[in-house]
Amino acid sequence: MRFSFISTALLFAVSSIALPTGEYTDAALDKRQSATTCGSNSYSSSRVQSAVNQGYNYYSNGQQVGSGKYPHTYNNYEGFDFSVSGPYQEFPILQSGNVYTGGSPGPDRVVFNTNGQYAGAITHTGASGNNFVGCSGTS
Repeated sequence: MRFSFISTALLFAVSSIALPTGEYTDAALDKRQSATTCGSNSYSSSRVQSAVNQGYNYYSNGQQVGSGKYPHTYNNYEGFDFSVSGPYQEFPILQSGNVYTGGSPGPDRVVFNTNGQYAGAITHTGASGNNFVGCSGTS
């Protein structure tokens, strides 16, 4: 009887430790949330960071890819107010989820400075001519 009481008390104590605390975060949900939207294309923060990393890797190794020679200097003729100072480079971010290695760059770009810091996202979608407009979070 004594063993049964102690076992039951111990089981209760251990199982109460595992009760939810009300502070719930879902990393998968956070990953799915959009970091930026360019036209109708939404990109997670991890996809944005992957594009920046790939672009900066090419930049820091003195390499360029594709017929548009990416990454290349972005002069900010549109006057976006980026959170980091330039000079800036632009690099494609692809709706497919792949990182750009050549071919069609699509309409969307990440902008980073020459230290590899993310500055913003821009798109040709909705812009006149070869200009850019800011994606969500870039103005």
